[in-house]
Amino acid sequence: MLERVRLHEPDYIIQHGTLSALNEQGNTKYRILGNKVTHYDDDASIDINLPRMRLFQDNKPPVTVKSNTGHLDGDLTILELFDNASIFRPAQAATTTEPATLRMLASSSYFKVFINDDIIETNRPITLEQGMSTMHSTDGGTFDNIQQSMTLSGQVKGRIERAPRSPQ
Repeated sequence: MLERVRLHEPDYIIQHGTLSALNEQGNTKYRILGNKVTHYDDDASIDINLPRMRLFQDNKPPVTVKSNTGHLDGDLTILELFDNASIFRPAQAATTTEPATLRMLASSSYFKVFINDDIIETNRPITLEQGMSTMHSTDGGTFDNIQQSMTLSGQVKGRIERAPRSPQ
């Protein structure tokens, strides 16, 4: 019996597709949306036009990563984001358990999201804005979604601005 040769050709295309994954408690862990989602039969990988991914952590603001194009591996463990890639975390007021956070925006030409590890990294130049502060890195950086922190690599230059004090 001859086995059918699988070619790297789309077996289905979804317009305005959504892929969601739940955590052990049944809450949304992440959601990936795309204007056009193309699935390939040979390796189960997925190409995404205008991908947007939201990562959710209990008691923390959701983080959104997006770009012009993306590629999700067949195991659904690595999402690569190309062209105008960004990581966005909104500002959040202080709670009884967490301090207030400023709005954060990281921009690069490429990000690699390690979905199961809650890590996003790039080896390309990156610009990080947090509140009024701006930093530029030549060799990329790593965003840890659990800690909601960014580590920059290579030559890092920028300015750190203090948030204006509120009148008392």
